[in-house]
Amino acid sequence: MIQTTILVRVVFAALGLLFTGLGFIGLFLPVVPTVPFLIVAAACFARSSRRLEAWLLAQPHFGPLLRNWRERGAIPRYAKWMALVGSGSGFVIFLFAAPPWPLALLVAAGIAGAMAFVFTRPDS
Repeated sequence: MIQTTILVRVVFAALGLLFTGLGFIGLFLPVVPTVPFLIVAAACFARSSRRLEAWLLAQPHFGPLLRNWRERGAIPRYAKWMALVGSGSGFVIFLFAAPPWPLALLVAAGIAGAMAFVFTRPDS
């Protein structure tokens, strides 16, 4: 029982570090989202390491965004529009590859669903 608990905490800590790394990669690569990865990382750290969770939530740039998400499910308005512009741009680039129309419709539906979710969250 104790070994299982330790193993679960180690797995969540490793996942938290992985998602933190992916989030920080997003600082330098505009096509990689940053905050969604950090939200998942904070959730993993909450189940594994209070110290790492506190460190992530205390970051001056991302901490307020993560705390707003955790407390109210809120996304800043500028982030919503950046998500829309980024997703739309990515879809246009995707269309240049001339995908089969069923695949293009599936991708468009996925993007539309994601954007509907984002734009129905409260503004922070």
